Amino acid sequence: MEIRTTTTYEIIEVCLLAGKIMLSSGAETYRVEDTMTRIAASYGIRSSHSFVTPTGIIFSMDGNDPTKLIRISERSTDLRKVTNVNSISRQISSGELTAKEALVKLKEIEVSNLAYPKWLQIFAAFIASGCFMIMYQGLWTDFLVACFAGGLGFSALVYLHKLLEIKFFAEFIASLIIGTFAFIAVSYNLGTYVDKIIIGAVMPLVPGLLITNAVRDLITGHLVSGIAKGAEAFLTASAIGSGIAVALIFL
Repeated sequence: MEIRTTTTYEIIEVCLLAGKIMLSSGAETYRVEDTMTRIAASYGIRSSHSFVTPTGIIFSMDGNDPTKLIRISERSTDLRKVTNVNSISRQISSGELTAKEALVKLKEIEVSNLAYPKWLQIFAAFIASGCFMIMYQGLWTDFLVACFAGGLGFSALVYLHKLLEIKFFAEFIASLIIGTFAFIAVSYNLGTYVDKIIIGAVMPLVPGLLITNAVRDLITGHLVSGIAKGAEAFLTASAIGSGIAVALIFL
């Protein structure tokens, strides 16, 4: 009996940790629930139940085993971690990993830093901003201005996240910097169309993955998660719009 309890505890820990990593790395709600259910079924537990929201995961099994809750306090986008967890899930389904071995591998993924370096993320935002500006029919003469505006704004967002606990203010200040830089550049004849420059520069800040996941969750019937993610995306869009509006009004 004690051996079964220990094994069941490890299975619950594997399911919860896999779900936590996926959810905090940008995976959709239905994918998280499906992965947890498949892992439990692979270890012989056919009757498992999971309830996933953007801020927490509840997982339980039929019987006397305890229901457990994990709180998700930080969320980012790291699809490489999601891919690695999916790989471990497939290994579990094929019988290649025991619960203890899977738990060790998942803990390694949890503490690993698989994201691209900050300088590379900023450089990608730098190039993307100019490309988005061109895509929205801007002028090539404004390309570098849009690149610098987007690079400055994204840099501010990255480093302000470490200083400010409330994400809204970091996004607001980042968009304010973009609007101010674009307006000053056009005022000194370094750029032509301030609107096209701003549109291109704010695109790296737009929560595209969050909006996509919100729509997909709503379509698949996860109404709580879909509405919560939609509200978060709306707040981010409001922060970006407010920062640009303040910059244009006062400048």
